[in-house]
Parts: sequence; structure tokens; C-alpha cells
Amino acid sequence: MATPIVDSHIHLFPASHLSTLAWHGPDSPLASQHSIDEYRAATSSVPTDAATATNENKYLRGIIFLETDRISSIAEESTNNSNPGWKHALDEVSLLTRIALGEPVDGEGHKAIDRDLCLGIVPWAPVPGGPTVLQSYMDKVQQRTKTDEVWHKVRGVRYLVQDKPGGVMLEPGFVEGLRWLGKKGLAFDLGVDARQGGLHQLREAVEMMNRVYRGMEANDKQAVTIVINHLCKPNLRISVESTLTHVDFLEWKDMITQMARASNKTYMKLSGAFSELSALNPDSTRDIQSSIDTLKPWTDVIFDAFGINRVMFGSDWPVCNIGGGGNEISWNKWTQVVEGILDQRNLTEDEQRGIWGQVALQAYGIDSI
Repeated sequence: MATPIVDSHIHLFPASHLSTLAWHGPDSPLASQHSIDEYRAATSSVPTDAATATNENKYLRGIIFLETDRISSIAEESTNNSNPGWKHALDEVSLLTRIALGEPVDGEGHKAIDRDLCLGIVPWAPVPGGPTVLQSYMDKVQQRTKTDEVWHKVRGVRYLVQDKPGGVMLEPGFVEGLRWLGKKGLAFDLGVDARQGGLHQLREAVEMMNRVYRGMEANDKQAVTIVINHLCKPNLRISVESTLTHVDFLEWKDMITQMARASNKTYMKLSGAFSELSALNPDSTRDIQSSIDTLKPWTDVIFDAFGINRVMFGSDWPVCNIGGGGNEISWNKWTQVVEGILDQRNLTEDEQRGIWGQVALQAYGIDSI
């Protein structure tokens, strides 16, 4: 039976929206349109339905969209004229609504048929503002989604902390905001950066989780699901020979283990490595094995800590193109790297199917496919 892939982490932005992205600049390697059309080109190595996939193959069942870090502020109306408050983030929701409804707009790079590809939407949200601000914002998100069908696809939110001042995750509003998300059945995607932001971000994240889950039973249905992005972006540039004894690896391992123990509702995305590794040679299959070997100590920790039922595949497209060899090959190369990682774990077919798709559906509360 062919294995359905749920890509749990992709970003989309048309050229007309580039100026609204906080990270955009003329020298950015992603400073061009990255829409469904480009994503379909990147994933053309796999079919998009089970009927055209052989029993041994995988097929792309769908995607979960993650917000793209729009220029925004916690307050709805910013006092800074250069900051539009919630406008750009809500316009992104409208873009995803058009994709999910199959209502293409010229120049946005999607077609009516693409509506079936969108399984979940994770927009930006002003989490540090706490429950009152979040309620006001999510009411506006619901208005932008137009229909119950699309609103049901909003399965969580993200507020990137990797570029925020230290301490933001421990503010009372942030902690209470996450508790509010749990009560509403919405997940939270956690984006921290151990390599560039510093390991202190992981220590802060562990303390935040301890506060969020304090006093809750292990199976509390109102406990928020926290989906951790990209292995926490560890320092993958450490030499393979010294990884297991390197101070960065040892502290990262300790923090990852504590995150996994904080609650059985914490999950990890197997994603984001290409932008942390040295660039791959597009013509070399050896680079795939080299990536597998480099990642093995780190992914061993992930699987040992979270288990096979709390690890999910994600491509981090189009960011995977940075260091992955470009749009023509990077998505396919990352799937091959993940295949190699899973083969090394000697997982059963059902266990691998879980990582390729079912775990993401479970974490985000998406109906089975």
C-alpha cells in the first residue's frame, strides 16, 4: 500500500506579498514568489494521489501551511507607522482561504484543484498578548476564512520566538496565551534557534513548557499541543567525529529530552536541516548519505526522546532550498534523507507511515485521510 505524505511544514507567499515579510530583502535567497505552483514543481517526483502510486511508493496527500513571519505587532493597531499591526498576517489568512476554497487570483500561483492539497493552516497569532488579545485576533481570523470548511482547517498558530528578546516565552501573557490555545483546541508551533539564537532559547522553552503544563494531568484534553519546529535548529556544523562529546550537542540533548518529558502533547518536526548544514552538491548522491550520517546523532536523540509516535515529517519548503540544491531537487533530496534516517531506525512500515503523515494529522487534530 502506498504511503501518503503529509508535509507538515511549508510556507507560501506570492510576489505581491514579498514587501510584507519581516525577513525580506533584495539579497534574500527566497526573494521571489513561492506559491503552490512552485511547490508542485518541487514535489513533482511523487504523485499526488494514491491511484497513480505503486504499492512501494509514496504520494503527496497534502500540506500544512505555516505562517511566513509577516511584519506585525501584538497590538491590532500599531502606533508605529511602519508597522501595520495585524493587517499583513490577516491578509495571509485570506490568501490561504482562497487556496483552500479553490478561488485562484491572477498572479498568486494557485489553481482551483489545489484546494484539496491544503489540509491545515497555522497562521501567525499575537500569543504574548494573552487570552483577550488572542480571542480578538482569532475572531478576525475566523471572519477572514469565510466558511466553516476553511475555519476548520485552522489547526494552530505560530509566533516565532527565535528572533525575539530573551524572556518573552516566560511572560505571563505568553504562558496564559498557550493555555488558552489548549482550551480552544489549537496547537502552537514553537520556533527556536539553538545555533544562531543560542541554547538559552531552549532552556527558556523548557521552563515555558513546565509552566504551561503545571498542574495538568498527562492526558488533559485542554493541554495545548506544542509542535516543535526543525529539531530546534541545532548546530549541525559540528564535525561528525566530535558531535557526541561537543558541549553544544550535550546541552541540546538535555533540553530536547526535557521538552519531550514535559508532556505527551509535545511533538517534534523532522525538518529544517538543509539550511543548517553546508550546501549540498546537486549531482552527488554521496551528499545524501553524508547528510544522513551527520544528522544521525541528532535524530537518534529525537527518536529516543519523543518516540516514533511524536515525530513528523516536514520539508520546510521553500527554506529547504537554502543548502538543499534549489527548487528542482531540494524537496526530493530531503525526502531521501528522511528515508535513510528511518531505514537506520529499522522501523516497521506502519511506523514509517506514521512519521510520513499520521503523526501530523494526530498532532493538529486533522481528520484521518
